[in-house]
Amino acid sequence: MLSNFIKRSITSLILIFIMSFSLFYNEISWKLLVIIFSFICFFEFYNLLNKIFINKILKLLINLLIIFYLYFFYLLLIKIKNDYGEEIILILLISCIFSDIGGYIVGKNIGGPKLTSISPNKTISGALGSIIFTIIGTSIVIFFLIKINKISISSKFSYEIFIWMIMMSIYCQIGDLLVSYLKRKAKVKDTGNILPGHGGILDRVDGIIFAVPFGILTYFLLIPR
Repeated sequence: MLSNFIKRSITSLILIFIMSFSLFYNEISWKLLVIIFSFICFFEFYNLLNKIFINKILKLLINLLIIFYLYFFYLLLIKIKNDYGEEIILILLISCIFSDIGGYIVGKNIGGPKLTSISPNKTISGALGSIIFTIIGTSIVIFFLIKINKISISSKFSYEIFIWMIMMSIYCQIGDLLVSYLKRKAKVKDTGNILPGHGGILDRVDGIIFAVPFGILTYFLLIPR
């Protein structure tokens, strides 16, 4: 478990560096990064669906749905960055990263009852660990950004912000479970092998793809402006 955790940690640090550099360097670098990740995610989705579905029409419809969703995901990330700043994107992504780290660390070390049959490795303790790590990690980032006056929208700590962080973790876990379900149906362990310790790009960003759009919607529903 330790060696796998080290691999995951190194991979996460590299991805965080690439993400942060692209996000803060300029608009073109951020657009390019999101486009590349979206394309890789689509092809990994495509490979999974090819192993699951036989009906060509059904596969076509699902693939078109994924294309539209990823395109919406791309437009949303660009708009949020342009309208509210890089720091908001950073908060969204950091919350997802902490959710993933918390689920892995707590789930592996504590274990306990399984969360669902969809993914046998997911435990209730891991789900709670995801929420706790998301709250702690995201709070630290928000506190730091408030201190350096780098927040362009309401982000002061409140009951609503606390609920939002919990929901972000839940959205991340749902995204993870959805991809886990597809992998189980396709009878594969990973969506790819491009990332050591993580598998494919989709294995790493499954929670992000699901959580960011729903997290943004939840924020604007919860937080008074």
